[in-house]
Amino acid sequence: MSLLAWIILGLVSGFIASKIVNRSGEGIVIDIVLGIIGAVVGGFLFRAVGSAGMTGFNIWSMFVAVVGAVVVLVIKHALTGRRGAMG
Repeated sequence: MSLLAWIILGLVSGFIASKIVNRSGEGIVIDIVLGIIGAVVGGFLFRAVGSAGMTGFNIWSMFVAVVGAVVVLVIKHALTGRRGAMG
């Protein structure tokens, strides 16, 4: 995927994940970073259980990125002591 596609995927998935975890966005830059890191983490987790990871710019990759971003955000909140809606 191109850099622009990663940024768009990261922004959307990071925003969705932050809404799921704590009901508010983390900010545009943090949402992008969170989404991109989440895509990497999600791809690793999905491949670890035998499923396809990131497959391009599509709905499956968005799902993988959101799941990964939720995991990253929950870990971030656990380490910083901030409680979200899920914790």
